[in-house]
Amino acid sequence: MEQRISLVTLGVADLARAKSFYAALGWRGTEVEETVFHQAGGLALVLWDRRKLAADCGLADAAPAGFGGIALAHNVRSDAEVDAVLAAAAAAGGTVTRPAAVHPIGFYSGVFTDPDGHAWEIAHNPGFTLTEDGALVLPDFGEAGRAAGGA
Repeated sequence: MEQRISLVTLGVADLARAKSFYAALGWRGTEVEETVFHQAGGLALVLWDRRKLAADCGLADAAPAGFGGIALAHNVRSDAEVDAVLAAAAAAGGTVTRPAAVHPIGFYSGVFTDPDGHAWEIAHNPGFTLTEDGALVLPDFGEAGRAAGGA
């Protein structure tokens, strides 16, 4: 398996509400057969009815049961941009669950959840380079990274 993620699909309770929330954050999507696709750099973010997504994955229970164990991250180019994205998410109907502050390991970040409870960390980490087109470039983690299976 190649090391790549092609699509991230978020199961939502109300597709129109989710589409409106992400549009208020500036995301532009295309709705196709009750599914909304957003081009997000080299991958796609997809919004789809939670029950239909669960059934498609062969899972019987689509009911949200608190934190699902996944957090999405959006890196930005400045601390001020972290604050602006968190404010925009709150204004659009999201919930800021961790206000922006300096993270214990030294970068500035905060977290919001969308109306369906999907967690998004918004971070400015100068050690993680963002290219002009927004692609993230990981730093060389040295020996620690190699010990964890990195290159």
